[in-house]
Amino acid sequence: MNTRSFTISYPAAGPGNTDIFFHDSIYIPEDSPCTLTVTDEHIADLYKAGLFKIQDEGTLVLPAGEKYKTPEMLGRILEAALDRGLGRDGVFTGFGGGVICDMTAFAASVYMRGAGLELVPTTLLAMVDAAVGGKTACDFGGAKNAVGTFYPASKLHICPAFIDTLPEAEYRSGLAEAVKTAMLYDPELFSLFRREKAAVLARDRAVLGGIIRRCVELKAQVVEEDFTEKGRRMELNLGHTFAHALESAVGLGEITHGEAVAWGIARALDLGMLKGITSPGWAEEAKTLLAEYGWCTLPQHPRMPHPAAGKLPPGSAPQTSLRFMKSDKKQRGGAVRFVLQREAAVTEILPAEDSEVLEVLK
Repeated sequence: MNTRSFTISYPAAGPGNTDIFFHDSIYIPEDSPCTLTVTDEHIADLYKAGLFKIQDEGTLVLPAGEKYKTPEMLGRILEAALDRGLGRDGVFTGFGGGVICDMTAFAASVYMRGAGLELVPTTLLAMVDAAVGGKTACDFGGAKNAVGTFYPASKLHICPAFIDTLPEAEYRSGLAEAVKTAMLYDPELFSLFRREKAAVLARDRAVLGGIIRRCVELKAQVVEEDFTEKGRRMELNLGHTFAHALESAVGLGEITHGEAVAWGIARALDLGMLKGITSPGWAEEAKTLLAEYGWCTLPQHPRMPHPAAGKLPPGSAPQTSLRFMKSDKKQRGGAVRFVLQREAAVTEILPAEDSEVLEVLK
């Protein structure tokens, strides 16, 4: 198996390094008495289909999906580690998508005040974003990623071959995060999404391999500079304040994270124009690309509970979204702050009035 690698260093924060390996074929975590591999039922089904062999002795299989990203599932991981007799020198291995990577990393960060951690992201979203950079989390009280820690893996194994196994909705979810990274830091990558749309949608391995590696490199640069998200790393939340509110309003797990992020980016572009920050030309160019890839860019997302369904009073959908935004991690002193762009690769983080937020949700 050929691998190519580089390292993320965290000199300011002091948690060590993350060695990142790119594998040409599927990587399987090794089993040992001091290792606990955590995966989900979706990956287990791929085992059963004969794609690769599960290590039954040291593997915990959890239910799949965002609705299981809970403190209860965190407890199951910790119980499994205790049952296996892991010490502080033990290694937790998260083998799955963003939910599994986030939850396994969270468990490792609190187990005996910090155990070993390796991640094998199996979704495009986890490869380009969720598994990179040391954020851990679980949902709490209906709010997405409301509790968590900063705790990077010592090793990250990226295998683009897993992308062939993804359902279309999950694949497109990861594409949205990759487009977000391109908008923030790499106009040439953004142009690639326009030029190579057919290849991207067809999951061309060579094109996707380049996209994944570039996204990881870009995020690594940001994380090295701002590990604990005090400054520049907050830019990576472009579209996420709106997206997390949509996910919470619809019901966690009812919409893919990437679909919500794409819609949230469109809302952030509209908010930026309303505040006189965002160039109308850049907003149109970015929203056109999002629409061409099939994501909703309209103010009212079709998955938002509708008054006609009896779930919300008439006209209350924007207010419901705003209420969830009030618990966003980027709010300060009660004011919600948003990641806004002036143009491609030029980004600011600014507060917005409630009236402005409601205006772009009408």
